[in-house]
Amino acid sequence: MLYPLKFKPIFKDKIWGGRKIKTLLGMDYGELPNCGEVWLVSGYDAEQSVVTNGFLEGNELNELVEVYMGELVGEKIFARFGNEFPLLVKIIDSNDWLSIQVHPDDELARKRNLDHGKTEMWYVLEADPDARLISGFNQDVEVNTYQEYLKGQTIKDLLNIVHVEKDDVFFIPAGRVHALGPGCLLAEIQQTSDTTYRLYDWDRIDAAGMKRELHTEEALAAIDFKKTSDCKTQYETELNKTTSLVASPHFVSRLIYADQPVLKNIIELDSFVIYMVVEGACSLKYEEGKIGMKLGETVLIPAAMGNIVIEPDGKLKLLEIFIDAARI
Repeated sequence: MLYPLKFKPIFKDKIWGGRKIKTLLGMDYGELPNCGEVWLVSGYDAEQSVVTNGFLEGNELNELVEVYMGELVGEKIFARFGNEFPLLVKIIDSNDWLSIQVHPDDELARKRNLDHGKTEMWYVLEADPDARLISGFNQDVEVNTYQEYLKGQTIKDLLNIVHVEKDDVFFIPAGRVHALGPGCLLAEIQQTSDTTYRLYDWDRIDAAGMKRELHTEEALAAIDFKKTSDCKTQYETELNKTTSLVASPHFVSRLIYADQPVLKNIIELDSFVIYMVVEGACSLKYEEGKIGMKLGETVLIPAAMGNIVIEPDGKLKLLEIFIDAARI
């Protein structure tokens, strides 16, 4: 019988990465000089999550999707996505500006023989006092104006720069130009894709004295040049309630804020559920046992499971992530 699954983290060395994944989250990334990303739940190509608990220990995520199909991910979700797990969940630690970038949507991805586009969201775990990010343009922009600013290395002047604080939520649809700035530690939920078009990389030089590849021509067809307004998701929490954050065809995210046990009926969703602790700690109690979770950890709940009881250890904030089967 399926049960809540934990996975081995996949750590990524990035030129802009920091050390908060180790110092704040307690994750050991070994000999890496820094860690920009840790992939927590991934069915992406050759970088799949591997189970670390129970009788399925050692199995890759997509192997389990192939074997258990709708029992693991939900019947409609399996019919739509087949043997590839459809979401990628990670934590990002930005110690410097990431490249200014954009992702294609599903339609453009298909035209370019890519599997999926990339729509994503960010939930901020911690932020330095001066932390900022970029989300879209600060005005409607003509293509030729964009190209002039890009060539003149002043593209930042056209972009919407936003102050970042703990618990902020940002929805980044495919086509929106964006970049994380220094001092952001956040959870990212996205479609299973690693397609990124870099527009500008701050003239940065890597350890080998090289600039990273840019994708200025490929990006043109992907970019939404309209002004971005209200890029920060507005929400209000209430203790011992579940609050909606993002509801898109690609994924749904909610925030559980609780200091008392919370009962969740998983099977009624016809979807897997990913839980991720963004503040505090908890246990997930199910019919056959209990599994603990601490800050930054994720657990994948199979779609065929019944009731889950979330037992907070003090005050808890927990992301709840799934796919709305009616919208795919």
